[in-house]
Amino acid sequence: MHDVTPQLAVEKRSQAWEESRMLRVLTLASLFPSAVRPVFGVFVERQTLGLAAHRDVALRVVNPIGLPPGPLKRHVHYRAQAALPARETWKGLEVHRPAFPVIPRMGERFAARLMARALLPVLQTIRKEFPFDVIDAEFFWPDGPAAVRLGRALGVPVSIKARGSDIHQRMHQPAMRSAIVAAARAADGLLAVSGALKADMVAIGMPAEKIRVHYTGVDMDRFRPATDRAAAKAALGVQGPLLLSVGALIALKGHDLVLDAIRELPEATLMIAGEGPHRPALEARIAAEGLGERVRLLGAQPHEAMPALIAAADMMVLASAAEGLANAWVESLASGTPIVIPDVGGAREVVDRPEIGRLVAREPAAIARGIRELLAAPPLQDVVRASAERFTWAANSAALYEHLAGLAAGRGA
Repeated sequence: MHDVTPQLAVEKRSQAWEESRMLRVLTLASLFPSAVRPVFGVFVERQTLGLAAHRDVALRVVNPIGLPPGPLKRHVHYRAQAALPARETWKGLEVHRPAFPVIPRMGERFAARLMARALLPVLQTIRKEFPFDVIDAEFFWPDGPAAVRLGRALGVPVSIKARGSDIHQRMHQPAMRSAIVAAARAADGLLAVSGALKADMVAIGMPAEKIRVHYTGVDMDRFRPATDRAAAKAALGVQGPLLLSVGALIALKGHDLVLDAIRELPEATLMIAGEGPHRPALEARIAAEGLGERVRLLGAQPHEAMPALIAAADMMVLASAAEGLANAWVESLASGTPIVIPDVGGAREVVDRPEIGRLVAREPAAIARGIRELLAAPPLQDVVRASAERFTWAANSAALYEHLAGLAAGRGA
């Protein structure tokens, strides 16, 4: 015992000295995986793992968990979330999961304020052992306004990243829109997942000079073309063209439009990977229109299952009404699978050549036409894959480090 304790003390002092030479980042992410929701915010997790691996970065994650007050937190909807550990190691990351109060059926307008109030003592405690240089908020609502409040209280610069839905879905709610724009103006730096999203942010009053475009990355080793696509489809019980749609079963994702398009393509099978409140309506439509043999609702899929599924598909077909720059688009291209998507968000920044996909109007006939064109002249898998080489996690991590280090040094955007 007498030998172990001094050794641990030396190791702690050595670790503290090493961290004092590094950029110390506090990542604030309400979207982050847990044992309860292992694929929730997996794109934030992957970005965070990349940044944490940077040789000049020390990092902690704070993943706030919204829970109702009192006995309501024991409701089946919240019980598993409430049981998560307050602090744990997740894939090598130190993750804190403090609770903050949410008020059911009263909307989200108070979420940022309540989150900041609950998190301040937590961050003050963390800062005693880990004096972080910058707060990196990974979603605009409610993380962004909460981060600004926390940054002011602690005297730490703040970056907020916009991903698409956090901007587009809140703009019709005046109280949230006002809070989001105010947070953007108060933040030290901002990130947008595409140039198109940056333009949308500027249009609602956010300062252009603070916004840096920060593209997503893709794991080119995990997402790669199938050696034999026909065999991969056969393993899924599919003959003929296989179309894949990925995303939550909500109106924004437009799965109903893809269903309308599939009716015009009797030779094709459609698989939809995702879960959400529109599932009963989609199931009813599939049954009523006799599409049960050709349309499969796969439910939420583990991220580990997606590479093989995407590589087996002849194309990915998404019909979102709005996106920043969808990770699924880039993962599909890395898999050698072309995409058919509406001209929304950063779509033109991804589908910048006809050899890799089609940009179509967001209506069934146009979607069906884009599918037919690609089926008639299938793009070469290697050509499609090469277009994804612009999006690497190494580039993502390097850009994020440069951005956050600049804020910590007081250089801003």
